Amino acid sequence: MSTLRLLRPLLGVKQLNWLNQPALARRGFAAAAYENILVEKKGAQQNVALVTLNRPKALNALSSALMTEVGDAIDALNKDESVGCIVITGSEKAFAAGADIKEMQSLTFAKCFTGNFLSHWDKVAHSIKPVIAAVNGYALGGGCELAMMCDIIYAGENAKFGQPEIILGTLPGAGGTQRLTKAIGKSRAMEMVLTGNQITAAEAEKYG
Repeated sequence: MSTLRLLRPLLGVKQLNWLNQPALARRGFAAAAYENILVEKKGAQQNVALVTLNRPKALNALSSALMTEVGDAIDALNKDESVGCIVITGSEKAFAAGADIKEMQSLTFAKCFTGNFLSHWDKVAHSIKPVIAAVNGYALGGGCELAMMCDIIYAGENAKFGQPEIILGTLPGAGGTQRLTKAIGKSRAMEMVLTGNQITAAEAEKYG
């Protein structure tokens, strides 16, 4: 079942048609406030906040600028009494293909730790309102971790999840080893983290 069909009870036909448009064609009430995401209220009562990761040329790589905007949007939407839940999505090709590797090349562990590199990521996991990940395409590395920070994951048939950090000689740094273990069990989580193998939406549902 596609992500759009799963979201039908939340958004309705017109909103689902809107979701089918290219990300750059979508413009919302707070579009001017952000450079890397789009934010719009949807639903018959305008009580569903849709946050679209909007770096399509980079497969929505999660740069610090993008995640800062996501954190700021979560803060604002949590304070908005008209919003009942928050949906985070990407493009048809990629929810998010991982962290921004180019940006991270010059970072050391000390810089990440002292600079509180993941502070804006935590705002997703600690949102006081339900957060739904609507995943199409790749959700890899940080993208998979971001999806797992959400309360519910709806995945399209073309969705693929993975933690391929091992290929670069590192490990998931945003809680992936812990959340993945809770989601699909220790054995499968270890296999994914240590091999970098990806799983499909159907496999993810089967594993838990």
